[in-house]
Amino acid sequence: MKHFSKTAAAAVLGLGLGTAAVAQELYVPNLAYRTGPFAATGIPLMNGQADYFTMLNERDGGIGGVPVNAAECETGYSTEKGVECYEKVKSDALVTQPWSTGITLQVLPKTNVDEIPILAPGYGFSPMADGTVFQWAFNMPAGYWDAASMIVQHMESEGDLDGKKVAFLHLDHPFGKEPLPILEKLAGEKGFELLPIPVGLKEMQNQSAQWLQIRRERPDYVVMWGWGAMNAGAITEAVKTKYPMENFIGVWWAGHDADLRLVGEDGAGYKSISWSFPNADAPVMLDIQELVIDAGLSETNPEEASGVFYSRGVVISAILGEAIRTAQEEYGTAEISAPQLRWGLENINMTEERITELGLDGMVPPFSTSCANHTGHSGGWMLEWDGEKFIKASDLMTANQDDYQDLIAEKAQEYASSNAPWPTNEECSATN
Repeated sequence: MKHFSKTAAAAVLGLGLGTAAVAQELYVPNLAYRTGPFAATGIPLMNGQADYFTMLNERDGGIGGVPVNAAECETGYSTEKGVECYEKVKSDALVTQPWSTGITLQVLPKTNVDEIPILAPGYGFSPMADGTVFQWAFNMPAGYWDAASMIVQHMESEGDLDGKKVAFLHLDHPFGKEPLPILEKLAGEKGFELLPIPVGLKEMQNQSAQWLQIRRERPDYVVMWGWGAMNAGAITEAVKTKYPMENFIGVWWAGHDADLRLVGEDGAGYKSISWSFPNADAPVMLDIQELVIDAGLSETNPEEASGVFYSRGVVISAILGEAIRTAQEEYGTAEISAPQLRWGLENINMTEERITELGLDGMVPPFSTSCANHTGHSGGWMLEWDGEKFIKASDLMTANQDDYQDLIAEKAQEYASSNAPWPTNEECSATN
């Protein structure tokens, strides 16, 4: 039920625009990691996120006439520092953007008390998809189990997986272990052997032991769940050992242009599933170029700004911005609260038409959220490195949610039971 009619909401927002002196700010802090072993990943993502909100502030005066404050708190991807950042910013924050599965897991139990939604786009604890249990956590537009499903679909499209061997090269960290439940389930159902190969935080740049095992095992595919320096190390080792790059597939955090540029044409054929795509001609990118980059308000550079991760940062902030707009309209106020933003996050409807209206043409697939569905399951494209850049190598793929819907509910309930008392949303139907 609407708290205000659309007409009344528009009138209130109009009043907000006319009384800018009263308006404060929309504080959406980012637990950034521009330093540490994952900085190469973090910097373009954070630049894209920051530049989108700078563009909105310059072009529109913010959202609903209220400027956006997207200040960063540096974590270095450290879980301990991430929790410190959370405690530092939470009193005024509308949202928590943890930028680490480890930080997400630490903050998750606090959400029911602090009532600040977590936004973890494409990462975090996969059962957060269940909004009936995780009322304050969102990992839209797609989660790790979606990614695993689409990667297995791609491998299966090239031939029966029965009897095949799939090496799972993953960071030995909560992030790297996230897809194991669904990969193990699909391995049992489809008859392929899953060979987990962990990479420790101190081994990311020197993976000689892992790639010696891959040479010895001769897997039909290598699936990589890597981040930051691990990706560059793995791609370099794959080229050195002459592993067929067309059989090397990464999650969306392992599809960074800068990592592939290290090997250039030798990396051609490498693939990464992705829920975002860089479209330099999209209207939003042209506005950012004119109002932010050309105006000297950005920390990016031309090479980075054309890449997958910078544009993904733009998409992430656009999703958050859309949730803010949705909540403003619902509650008839430009200066929303964190609980009101939660409503906005669970009522996003990114249709093709809305994506075009936001100027994000071709940059993100359509998706929608609900009270029960906090992931959206947007699907994604298989991107392929052509020696110089990533190109779309598939039509839009969608995950087979039937493979893991029961698993989401099971793991969500396990989490709730082990963290009892854990409140659930009895008014929210799991079929929503």
